[in-house]
Amino acid sequence: MASFSLFLLTLSLLSLSALSTASYAPMTLTVVNNCPFTVWPAVQANSGHDVLEGGGFELRSLSHRSFAAPSKPWSGRIWARTGCQPGNTPSSLHCATGDCAGRLQCNGLGGAPPASLAQFSLHHGDQDFSSYGVSLVDGFNVGLSVTPHEGRGQCPVLACRTNLIATCPDVLQVRAPAGNQVVGCKSGCAAFNTDELCCRNKYNSPHTCRSSQYSEFFKRECPQAFTFAHDSPSLTHQCTAPKELKVIFCH
Repeated sequence: MASFSLFLLTLSLLSLSALSTASYAPMTLTVVNNCPFTVWPAVQANSGHDVLEGGGFELRSLSHRSFAAPSKPWSGRIWARTGCQPGNTPSSLHCATGDCAGRLQCNGLGGAPPASLAQFSLHHGDQDFSSYGVSLVDGFNVGLSVTPHEGRGQCPVLACRTNLIATCPDVLQVRAPAGNQVVGCKSGCAAFNTDELCCRNKYNSPHTCRSSQYSEFFKRECPQAFTFAHDSPSLTHQCTAPKELKVIFCH
């Protein structure tokens, strides 16, 4: 999966600067599957942060799973794996989108694009900020939203609810090996692997990394989402001490 956006990298540095003696209010992370099919949520922590829930689990349609967020600074991402089939062992799982090296529990590994991401940086700063965002930098596989509960300050619901698979341009489509069904929508970077579209090398700065016709497709449908590596910092929101952050797939 592509590297974390500038949003998460910056917030990770803020997390590391937090006082080690800080006391943070308890917080719950809840993942909800509102899709009409089973998904396998995956959780990847930023380097040096705790792996949560083994990094992945099964979540049937119209069900949810809640777990305690770390009581110290933490940053990472949550996404849905789709079109998954068990492998030869109980710990193996092979997915059409979001796959993490064929494992049920990703245990720190990232996922294969395309995948819609919910990104987090929890418990940073002296006001116990929790920041979050929706990213389509790695493409799209399911719609999702992030909803904070009982926080203070800037705590909007952020979402990409449109089913972009239905309108994905032919050149960005990912199709399942069996049945040829469109299962995901790649980013321009994944489709063409150029420095300019991937914001690599001389394009890896806010001044040279620009939107493209491919990222603009995602932005038109989901203006609240990051759509390329150096997308606007205004998409970052800092909510003080929410009691719960809820990720809802197919919302």
